[in-house]
Amino acid sequence: MIRRDLLTGHWKPYLEHAISLKPCYEGGINGGEVAAHILQETAIGKHYASDKFSGARRLRDAIVLGYQLQRVPGRDISIPEWYSSAENELNNSTGSPATQIIENGSLTSTCTGDFEILHGDLQGLPDTKSFLKSLAELDVYDPEKNTEKRQIRERKAAAGLFNWEEDIYVSRAPGRLDVMGGIADYSGSLVLQMPIKEACHVAVQKNHASKHRLWKHAQARQNAKGQGPTPVLQIVSYGSELSNRGPTFDMDLSDFMDGEMPISYDKAKKYFAQDPSQKWAAYVAGTILVLMTELGVRFEDSISMLVSSAVPEGKGVSSSASVEVASMSAVAAAHGLSISPRDIALLCQKVENHIVGAPCGVMDQMTSACGEANKLLAMVCQPAEVIGLVEIPSHIRFWGIDSGIRHSVGGADYGSVRIGAFMGRKMIKSIASSTLSRSLPSANGLILDELEDDSVNLIKAEASLDYLCNLSPHRYEALYAKMLPESILGETFLKKYIDHSDAVTVIDEKRTYVVRAPAKHPIYENFRVKAFKALLTSTSSDEQLTALGELLYQCHYSYGACGLGSDGTDRLVRLVQEMQHGKPSSSEDGTLYGAKITGGGSGGTVCVIGRNCLRSSQQILEIQHRYKGGTGYLPFIFEGSSPGSGKFGYLRIRRPSSRT
Repeated sequence: MIRRDLLTGHWKPYLEHAISLKPCYEGGINGGEVAAHILQETAIGKHYASDKFSGARRLRDAIVLGYQLQRVPGRDISIPEWYSSAENELNNSTGSPATQIIENGSLTSTCTGDFEILHGDLQGLPDTKSFLKSLAELDVYDPEKNTEKRQIRERKAAAGLFNWEEDIYVSRAPGRLDVMGGIADYSGSLVLQMPIKEACHVAVQKNHASKHRLWKHAQARQNAKGQGPTPVLQIVSYGSELSNRGPTFDMDLSDFMDGEMPISYDKAKKYFAQDPSQKWAAYVAGTILVLMTELGVRFEDSISMLVSSAVPEGKGVSSSASVEVASMSAVAAAHGLSISPRDIALLCQKVENHIVGAPCGVMDQMTSACGEANKLLAMVCQPAEVIGLVEIPSHIRFWGIDSGIRHSVGGADYGSVRIGAFMGRKMIKSIASSTLSRSLPSANGLILDELEDDSVNLIKAEASLDYLCNLSPHRYEALYAKMLPESILGETFLKKYIDHSDAVTVIDEKRTYVVRAPAKHPIYENFRVKAFKALLTSTSSDEQLTALGELLYQCHYSYGACGLGSDGTDRLVRLVQEMQHGKPSSSEDGTLYGAKITGGGSGGTVCVIGRNCLRSSQQILEIQHRYKGGTGYLPFIFEGSSPGSGKFGYLRIRRPSSRT
């Protein structure tokens, strides 16, 4: 590689050659660090004098290692001092505007000459670079050259979306892999979540209504009202052909107002449900209504939004949360709103619960907003307290394998299990209250049922139990397990207990709900997650990995007991077990240790834990092909991680004046 090519980032021909090579690397350290070290040594002249070809060979090795091992978990790599010095030296000698240091000390650059990045940092994320490239191509979009007819509508609509003379704000929010915690989030559990590599990008621009480029039907709607230019929201969503929905959505922002106040969430929910092909817009436009309602924001300008998500839908990796978080983050940035990542997540949960109508907990939005690459976000969902980030040890790796069975937190199974858990909590509180009343002094001063003071205090706490996860497994087994019914008719429950104290679900009187298993699951899951977190920091050994894997298996079967399993996810877990234990005649031990269904269950993705080595990757691929052989479906494999929206921040970009 020519040194100038290295410093200016002209790596394409080298990478194209690199991917044809097959390095074999099984070390437990960060592969990116190995590659960076080789590059540094080569650049300063080491290993070069004795052999004129060794420098080129080591550069090749570095590129190959960096390409092949970019997803290996490990420490963040700082830019070497020699690289910064050489880069500054290059710029000074050529007068190139390629890079400049801005006031906050971060590095900003012109992205392939298409945009000036006025705020933010690409952070080396290839998907963000690709998104900016596709954005840059919109103003020269030619539908005649697009061979994908199904994409013509959305690309054509997007081509007229932005005013290229004004700033555009870009946000990025990843999906998440539910390592531990899952459906116990709404019961107050500790959860451990990893942001995945796949993410949603949203570009937002605001313009005065008189300067907004309206689609023809939106213009006709305004002309019919005879009010002159009024603020309009226009949204284009890429990938509509994959989920049978409309690629565009628009509305007058005045439709969000009822006199001087924003419309109710219930009215908004009905508004977006009118047309099934447009219901998806609730995830995006709903963020605007929530900002109006919760923070009192008033939007005086028109808003254009382009949504492009690489997070697959219906696979249980929080595609909806990534869209919500990216949308709200971009809208907030465009309007100068300073909202913490945690608050962004809580606001986005309101979008999903009240406008979309899905009764999810908050862990999905929190991970998408607050997560960091190659770390597990540890959060206690009471309601949303981030207690830290857990480093993934270098010898451990997580994968997600999609079962191909569509998952939805809006589905009836998820909702009924949630209702069952809240019913169980209400019953436990009632049992504790009854026990307490029998233990207190009566009117004549006699104690009906003697209890120790400590026991009285525990019963008092359980009589006012706010989250199921605050009840320990041993207290549950000792006092409540046998007193909870396996199931109960909705009508019977309501007659005795009035309600189940859950604002986002409604009990159907004619439906029978399972109670004991949904109530037991979060109590034990909270314990499992705490044990999992403690084990992650213990000494590396097969025993450590075996114990971590066993906790995943226990969680998986507990999901099944609640009624949230599926044939596909069960099959994947069995395949992992076969790999783990191997054939008796095999001389090679398995390097995968456990697996579990994730998120809301009833399909979706399975999380797998294994040793971070080449053999594990080979076994994951073998599972993928065995699953296809048994079902006809080739699973999508999730591997790698990326930063949450809070860590990414936002980009403020503009076309260079020479292009406008």
